[in-house]
Amino acid sequence: MTQTQDANTAQTDRRMLESLVCPRSQSALRYDARNQELISDQAQLAFPIRDGIPIMLISAARSLG
Repeated sequence: MTQTQDANTAQTDRRMLESLVCPRSQSALRYDARNQELISDQAQLAFPIRDGIPIMLISAARSLG
């Protein structure tokens, strides 16, 4: 894969992450790169990202509260 393809893939991945919303609160999520999670501050849930795939199931989320 070329450097340009890597940049395009990263941009697409970022756009995909930015388009996701919390399945419980329908609020925006923030990306926690260190823990590989998408955080819903409103619902106080952290959704894991496994092998680059966000797991958007409430049953798979970690409670923050």
